[in-house]
Amino acid sequence: MKIDGACMCGGIRVEGEADPEKTTICHCTDCQNATGTAFRVTIQVQGEKLTITGTPKIYIKTTADSGNPRAHGFCPNCGTPIFATTPGEGKQALYGVRVGILRQRNELPPKRQVWFRSAQPWTMGLEAVPKSEKGS
Repeated sequence: MKIDGACMCGGIRVEGEADPEKTTICHCTDCQNATGTAFRVTIQVQGEKLTITGTPKIYIKTTADSGNPRAHGFCPNCGTPIFATTPGEGKQALYGVRVGILRQRNELPPKRQVWFRSAQPWTMGLEAVPKSEKGS
């Protein structure tokens, strides 16, 4: 399917083609730390099928939970996370695009969960947490 989206300030934009079956929740401790919450949701996109407009700032995590280095791209202005990939691979790389930046995020329910051993136990029972349409 076609995907497109942008960071919060609009300085970084993405367009591409992705398989919705590749939408994943990652529970690794790196994702918990980088998002400031319990997990991250990404969709895998082949580099040759992804166009990034603007220049993201890149942070190289030298040893991710997987044991491999990961390049994390984010907006240098607003800080929105955009993607993660293997450093230096360019168009051959597989990108984990952050689903939250995509206009199609409501069409991309996760199809699998990875690094589940690091999942926060409270994420399993969110149906029981009271809901509100407004903050507070």
